[in-house]
Amino acid sequence: MLKEKIEKYLLSVQKPARYIGGEAGSIHKDKSKVDVRFAFCFPDCYDIGMSHLGMKILYSLINERENYWCERVFAPWPDFEQVMRQQHIPLYGLESLEPIRDFDFIGFTLQYELSYTNILNMLELAEVPVYAKNRGTDMAPMVVAGGPCACNPEPLADFFDLFILGEGEEVNLELMDLYHRMRREGATRQAFLREAAKLEGIYVPSLYDVTYNPDGTIRAVTPKDGAPATVKKRIIRDFDQVYYPENFVVPFTEIVHDRVSVEVLRGCIRGCRFCQAGFLYRPFREKSEETVYRECRALCEHTGYDEVSLSSLSTSDHSRLDPMLRKLLTYTEAERINLSLPSLRIDNFSQDLLNQIKRVRKSGLTFAPEAGTQRMRDVINKNISEEEVMKTCRIAFEGGYDTVKLYFMMGLPTETDEDIAGIAELAQKVVDLYYQIAGKGRGKNLQVSISTATFIPKPFTPFEFEPQATHAQIEHKQQVLRDAIRSKKIRAALHQSDASLLEAVLARGDRRVGQVLYRAWKKGCTFDSWDEYFDFTRWQEAFDEAGLDPAFYANRTRPYDEVFPWDHLDYYVSKDFFVRENQRAHQSLTTPNCRQKCAGCGVNLKAGGACFAEDPYSV
Repeated sequence: MLKEKIEKYLLSVQKPARYIGGEAGSIHKDKSKVDVRFAFCFPDCYDIGMSHLGMKILYSLINERENYWCERVFAPWPDFEQVMRQQHIPLYGLESLEPIRDFDFIGFTLQYELSYTNILNMLELAEVPVYAKNRGTDMAPMVVAGGPCACNPEPLADFFDLFILGEGEEVNLELMDLYHRMRREGATRQAFLREAAKLEGIYVPSLYDVTYNPDGTIRAVTPKDGAPATVKKRIIRDFDQVYYPENFVVPFTEIVHDRVSVEVLRGCIRGCRFCQAGFLYRPFREKSEETVYRECRALCEHTGYDEVSLSSLSTSDHSRLDPMLRKLLTYTEAERINLSLPSLRIDNFSQDLLNQIKRVRKSGLTFAPEAGTQRMRDVINKNISEEEVMKTCRIAFEGGYDTVKLYFMMGLPTETDEDIAGIAELAQKVVDLYYQIAGKGRGKNLQVSISTATFIPKPFTPFEFEPQATHAQIEHKQQVLRDAIRSKKIRAALHQSDASLLEAVLARGDRRVGQVLYRAWKKGCTFDSWDEYFDFTRWQEAFDEAGLDPAFYANRTRPYDEVFPWDHLDYYVSKDFFVRENQRAHQSLTTPNCRQKCAGCGVNLKAGGACFAEDPYSV
């Protein structure tokens, strides 16, 4: 049996608990009573994948159906992959320890572009044809994907049978129901895909032909066989009533985020022009404090975790944050449970909020000004002032904190050397502020950390038209920043730019980039998001062999009227809005957040109602 074969080699690899299953909370079923089996694949190692909230939700949701069975699958670390290849162990589900090639669905979550080679590797390990065209006429296994990177699935189009756009809590079950019915009817793979394309939120790339202009840009994306011209994402309209599990799988081994996580809101009101998630997850929806309390309590009691994190893009934008925290703290303090509050905003940070945080977290505080000068913050529509940054730091320092971490980007549109130097100047002002408050002799433990990442233009943002800074430009900017730092109390962490270039290519690439992806994987590229495995030389060779220039995808300005690879996919925010916001960026004009004034992004029209109604928990 496969189980004995797996167990035989576990002690020869790192963290064998990654590969054996059987954890508390995992769900096991009688295979003879199961009609549809779904392998939920996370294209990274167990430690990362088990921290992912989306997997926890959909795993429990699918398993609520008695005749459906969802199992977890993760990318094996290179040491265990070697064992699998040598001993002919196919990729398997952790619950049954059976090969996923025999499942009905093999589903991947697309969280990060640099995990794409792992997807191809996992398909090969599963003994499933990597290219969709080679999978024959049988319905199983159907290779599907969803997640944020599905907003531009074109670089992966040749490898997947279909993509799930938007939020999956409803459409996943609809897709499985359709599959269950059509399999009983003896349908072919192609017939199922044509029917699946009729479901809102389902994109079948084989039902679309792409043609190109002589300059390499896209001429047209043309549907066929009855496929819709535009595929709309799915959204959950009543977020306060959406399914949420009462139990999580509790791993045997330590993972990255080893705690309960409860989503308190979805979407974002801010409209930062670089932030893809802020637009992909619109409209903005909240859970009531009663719902958040009930879900936190149920998960803590079922899992035994002593830490709970409130998950969102901007937790402090919840309209009832204060009563929600008070209600939660009554429970968490009594039960000695730590409450974590990530995603705090500078412009609504207050003394009252700090007092709440100090009751649950004593470590340093992290904020994201994103840019060092006011002009640059206006360009990106961050809508925070230097005064607000300093006010927030003052509250923190007066509250006893001496560690502050500030996140920035470099390579933003219209950015100058003065803007880069402004990062160091802002950090220096924070250092000076601390000494003003604490006095000269009390800064022994003071630490102001600045972390910079290379700006990556992403689809469905106002900056989707913008070029990414070149490698040489980023190196220059990094040196400008180093030269501008004057205090030993300021520590700078600078992001490596080769991986950022590849991320930009995969984020905005078309179907031809799939050739590069396949060639890079064949050259041995996997775990590209891990510094110790990332090898840009192999990727450069793959681009050369495919006859494609990464600069075409990453480093050129795109005109407003260009047909983008994702223009036939509808995420509810209009392209006209992105054009207007891009123009405002180049004029250094800000746009108010959604609670202050509607900017006309188009979401409310397509979602079927106002984004903010008298009832804050309805769309």
